[in-house]
Amino acid sequence: MSIVHMVLWKYRQDVADAAREDHIAKLRALPSIISDIIEFEVGSDVLHLDRSFDTGLFSRFRDTAALDAYTDHPEHQKVAALGREISEKVVSVDFESEK
Repeated sequence: MSIVHMVLWKYRQDVADAAREDHIAKLRALPSIISDIIEFEVGSDVLHLDRSFDTGLFSRFRDTAALDAYTDHPEHQKVAALGREISEKVVSVDFESEK
């Protein structure tokens, strides 16, 4: 068993490409800083459908304690605040996985 954590960001229209790329780069840096992460992927939407969000994150943790440690980590807090600042909407889901 493990815990999967997924997040989607819908950036505000006025957010420049450079700010979006900076957000993604800061997200991608988190696994080298936070040891509780087992698996971590971040990417930009490629279909650009009306229902699409702009950026998505998939991550895996051994248990809820590891997810909590990640959530509370100061570097994660900084990147999470940036994501909220530049987004019109952020959604997430956390669930138990058989893996």
